[in-house]
Amino acid sequence: MDPEVTAAVKKAISVYESLGAELVEISLPHTGHAIAAYYILATSEASSNLARYDGVKYGFRAEGKDLLDMYMKSRSRGFGPEVKRRIMLGTYTLSSGYYDAYYRKAQQVRTMIKKDFEQAFQKVDLIITPTSPTPAFKIGEKAADPLQMYLADIFTISVNLAGVPGISIPCGYTSGNLPVGLQLIGRHFDEERLLQAAHAYEQATEWHTRKTSL
Repeated sequence: MDPEVTAAVKKAISVYESLGAELVEISLPHTGHAIAAYYILATSEASSNLARYDGVKYGFRAEGKDLLDMYMKSRSRGFGPEVKRRIMLGTYTLSSGYYDAYYRKAQQVRTMIKKDFEQAFQKVDLIITPTSPTPAFKIGEKAADPLQMYLADIFTISVNLAGVPGISIPCGYTSGNLPVGLQLIGRHFDEERLLQAAHAYEQATEWHTRKTSL
């Protein structure tokens, strides 16, 4: 956690306390495995879903000397580096001999993460976390290091795996004038409470009115 992000989130929590919220510490013990599970599941689904974009019925088509050449050129030219990376990883995890070791195991971890949230929501109405462990980074700053970009998703990925609603709202700025996000997470189908809580914070602060200079 970047110390300035920590400070901004703690100030946001104190605002909720002043608005009458009761704070309760909870545990989500399996979220430490969220990134690994998510990028196995997400890349596997990308590999499966993007198989249709072969230049025949869907998507970009490149000219080729024969059908196989057209397939290869269409997919190599039609997808960017990140998409290709995900297709390769997903194809690997779904391949014979690796499905049970990776994809099935990731599905089991997803179920455990979902149960963590269900147990937490027996104690609380909403969960507060940072949106990201670091301030916003510049466009293209981490393009050469995809792992660092994946790690920046640590707080939001578990929400996707559990299938619960979440919202990110601005809660401060760093000394370098970079925005800090606060994430609120709610129960299944409890978006109304989630939006009310986000709106209450915005009414009590002015961070949402500030614009970052580019």
